[in-house]
Amino acid sequence: MGLWERFTSELIDVIEWLDDSGDTMVYRYEREDNAIKYGAMLTVRESQVAVFINEGQIADVFPPGLYQLETNNLPVLTTLQSWPAGFNSPFKAEVYFVSTKQFTDQKWGTKNPVMLRDPEFTAVRLRAFGTYSMRISDPVRFLQEIAGTDGYFTTAEITDQLRNMIVSRFSSALGESNIPILDLAANYDDLGEYITAVISPEFKEYGLGLTKLLVENISLPEEVEKALDKKTSMGIVGDLGKYVQFESGQATAIAAANPGGAGASGIGLGLGIAVANRLGQTLTMEPAAAYPRGYRTVIPSSARQEPPPLPSATEFYMANDGQRQGPFTLEQLRTKADDGSLTLSTLIWTPGMANWAAASQIGALSVLLAQTPPPLPENA
Repeated sequence: MGLWERFTSELIDVIEWLDDSGDTMVYRYEREDNAIKYGAMLTVRESQVAVFINEGQIADVFPPGLYQLETNNLPVLTTLQSWPAGFNSPFKAEVYFVSTKQFTDQKWGTKNPVMLRDPEFTAVRLRAFGTYSMRISDPVRFLQEIAGTDGYFTTAEITDQLRNMIVSRFSSALGESNIPILDLAANYDDLGEYITAVISPEFKEYGLGLTKLLVENISLPEEVEKALDKKTSMGIVGDLGKYVQFESGQATAIAAANPGGAGASGIGLGLGIAVANRLGQTLTMEPAAAYPRGYRTVIPSSARQEPPPLPSATEFYMANDGQRQGPFTLEQLRTKADDGSLTLSTLIWTPGMANWAAASQIGALSVLLAQTPPPLPENA
């Protein structure tokens, strides 16, 4: 030991701990050979407790305050050391500062879905997560049961174990509650309070106090949530028949504003309107089983709908010797196929097509040409 160390060791010691980490639960005050000068000043701040350990045994515990370490305020340590009267030299002891503040925003959550029975959805899988707050309520027990001789103990060293305890008790509590899935959100506070009361005794065994537990979210699997969204959407739509009619009207308006699009072809548009009207009529009719045998469903004249106009025939244009010919109907093209002026390689264009294409690439014409007999041989 150098001259300066010898000089400073004769000065009055000041034993204190200033924590700026926010997650340290236990800190061991480091001194060479654990030598503490008799008469040293011990400062224990609010939200701290100082625990003196002598030869592996917990000797004295100091709550918040300012202390001069003398025989009169080290009763247990004095008994263990059997100090003679007037003893005035350094003594050896380990000093552990234990933080008793609340450690907030500790996370918990289910690693795997929890299987539960539900009166509406039968069997479901749920995930849940939230936060909790804790504090060291019994410093001596916490040192004995958890921290041990760890001179720098943080929340990260125990949160995994506490999270497992919470998830286990939460799963049991949720299964016993028999709360329908759709009503869980209204019971988050009650679940949090109930689980806090259930788990608190287990935290107490570690010298910890569970001050608050919050359930932030309980969720269904993504596939079930999508199905539930669809069901909710159907409930908002209400009369599905009127909704289909409205949607078909919207589609008609869009098609009319885009006459060059493939969706505006006469056949497709007419068929879509016909199907929509037919579906609307079907959905507004009452089931036949609701009427006695021999009766039929009678739709009031005010509710009857007139059939839509027949769709216009599709028009085709044909290229012949570099000239555009047409428009032709499908029946007219059949005649040209019969006389040989229309073949599989003839270029054809119809509204909705981006470019001219061979007749063999157009479904209706390829079928038409396949049914047309080839020309007679010259010697026939």
